[in-house]
Amino acid sequence: MLFSSMSVFVSLCVMVIEHVAFQHPDPVAAADWYGRILGLSVVRASNGAAQARFLADSQGRTVLEIYNAAAAPMPDYPALSPLVLHVAFTSADVSADVGRLVASGASLVDAPAVASPSGDELAMLRDPWGIPIQLVRRSSPLIGKSPQGNPSTK
Repeated sequence: MLFSSMSVFVSLCVMVIEHVAFQHPDPVAAADWYGRILGLSVVRASNGAAQARFLADSQGRTVLEIYNAAAAPMPDYPALSPLVLHVAFTSADVSADVGRLVASGASLVDAPAVASPSGDELAMLRDPWGIPIQLVRRSSPLIGKSPQGNPSTK
């Protein structure tokens, strides 16, 4: 047998997502907007050429890295379907948060609607740089027992 115990095998195979990263046209301004509007906080920043920002959610469970790396092409986010890429945030009141985000520079793509057989309420927007943002109020959490949170609550 390759492994002396199953626990050794499991411990070698289980991994946890550390962060998700994407190229951004203005990571410094976006980090500010995502902080003020969505409640993310900068947990690490680089003032090098790429201006990388690591942004954590209010529960410290998810980290996004945004940067502007000259060596990589910049995706045309405004032309990209939100079905290809979007960043989803929980919301206790999707309609109210849509209004708040639009007033802060986001643009509406799909108005709030109950869009799944399980009763989840969804809305799709784009941040001021065209990156798709989804707001979701789940009828039951995808994982764990965490409460639905309003991203603006600090």
